[in-house]
Amino acid sequence: MLMENSSYPLYFNLTMFVNIGNYRYLTFVLCFLLYTVIISANLIIIVVISREKTLHEPMYIFILCLSINSLYGSAGFFIRFLRDLLSDTHLISRPACFTQIYVIYTYASYELTILGIMAYDRYVAVCQPLHYHNKITPKVVSKLIAFAWIYPGFSVSSCVYLSSRLPLCGNKIPKVFCSNWPVVKLSCVTTVINNLVGMFASVSTVFLPLGFVLYTYARIFHLCRNRSSEFKAKVIQSCLPHIITFVNYSITGFCDVALSRIDLEELNPFLAVTLSLEFVVIPPILNPLVYGLKLPEIRKLMLRMLSCSKHD
Repeated sequence: MLMENSSYPLYFNLTMFVNIGNYRYLTFVLCFLLYTVIISANLIIIVVISREKTLHEPMYIFILCLSINSLYGSAGFFIRFLRDLLSDTHLISRPACFTQIYVIYTYASYELTILGIMAYDRYVAVCQPLHYHNKITPKVVSKLIAFAWIYPGFSVSSCVYLSSRLPLCGNKIPKVFCSNWPVVKLSCVTTVINNLVGMFASVSTVFLPLGFVLYTYARIFHLCRNRSSEFKAKVIQSCLPHIITFVNYSITGFCDVALSRIDLEELNPFLAVTLSLEFVVIPPILNPLVYGLKLPEIRKLMLRMLSCSKHD
């Protein structure tokens, strides 16, 4: 018995899965291959940076953190999603649903806080190069990384806990993965506290890092205005991967936030599903490609490792 009439349903029903008949097997294979590429690409970045001592610098440590976060977030989505593709029913237990909410939301928050820290690193490197090694010390890097992991985890935990305590008047979530806002909308009681805590969490883990990144690049671009073309080229080479990553994540994150505020069932099902998957699929596969191809230090070492493996 699923206890659908209970105020605390044991299961949630993910309603955005489209019946595609036997094409679900092809979809499963394609999604499995995509997940394999995400794992492989990010593991290569992690192994290259971990093994090469010349890359044990702040910028590369932050890139390594991005790849670890990509593995974390994609695991929180793909493992359940691949199972649901082959299933005739799309029910997810209450504990599993709130666990997935926690993983996906912390993944999203970690991504932005890490990008914010990377923006600070680039700002000091470009605008205060003589003070870089005094300001971005290993101890400071450790503190920044600890903050980037701990605070979002605490912030998201508060939101998920409050949502899990709400009595609900239904169990249908119009998505292909569990999300906090659709659960809150099912509440039978007022959600003022949830909204306030959610707003504070959004401001502190999303809008503050977003604003900080924009501020740092405004300062960097202002500094570059009167500098030589050679200086500008070096700055672009150093900052472009981070800018691409930041813009990509901002766009995909905005799509997910916008979709959570509208009735997805009124959209074309394929369009709704595609747009809702962007922020859990595109950044994890784009980040290692951008940093692996754009940064010459990583690119050279990756090619050297591949050539060595071929000779062996």
